[in-house]
Amino acid sequence: AAPGAAMLRRSLWLCLCLCSCPARGLRIHEYLYFQVLSPGDIRYIFTATPAKDFGGVFNTRYEQIHLVPADPPEACGELNNGVFIQDQIALVERGGCSFLSKTRVIQEHGGRAVIIADNAYDNDSFYIEMIQDSTRRTADIPALFLLGRDGYMIRRSLEQHGLPWAIISIPVNVTSIPTYEMMQPPWTFW
Repeated sequence: AAPGAAMLRRSLWLCLCLCSCPARGLRIHEYLYFQVLSPGDIRYIFTATPAKDFGGVFNTRYEQIHLVPADPPEACGELNNGVFIQDQIALVERGGCSFLSKTRVIQEHGGRAVIIADNAYDNDSFYIEMIQDSTRRTADIPALFLLGRDGYMIRRSLEQHGLPWAIISIPVNVTSIPTYEMMQPPWTFW
C-alpha cells in the first residue's frame, strides 16, 4: 500500500483508540506522535510507542518543551546535565541498563517524560516493546520508544548546530493534519 494509505489507516486506528479511552491516554501497541519545532532541518513529526507495563501517560499537551539529550546518553546513573532535564523531556539511548532504570533516572532528575531511542542507528522500522524489569520498582513519567534512526538524526542535528536541546511539541494529534501536509522524516517509511 502507498505510504499515504498506511498513514490514513494508522490515523483512523489512533482516533478510534483515543475516542474509546480518552481518560486513560495511550497504551501499548499504539503510537504517540511528537513534532520537532527546532532545529528546522529536522522539523518532522516522529512516531514513538509507549512502554508496555510501566510509566505514566501524557495528560498534558506540551506546545513547546525542550527535548534534552541525556549526558551520558544511556542515562543509567547520575547525569552530567541533570539540571537541564528538570521539567523537560529527556532523549536517552537504549543500552547499559533496563528501560525502567532509565525512566527512573530521568524521573529522579525531574524530567516530565523520557524518549528512549534504539541504539541500532540503522533501525528505521522495528519498534521494541519496552517492558518492566525484574524489580518491583515503578515509574510515574511517560516512557516512549523511538526508532534508532530517528534518535540518531535528532542528536546529529543538535551536534551540527551546537545546540543543547531540541524544541518539540508532544503529543501531536495527527488525525487533524491532512496526509499531504504531514512532515514525515524522509528516511522513514510510514
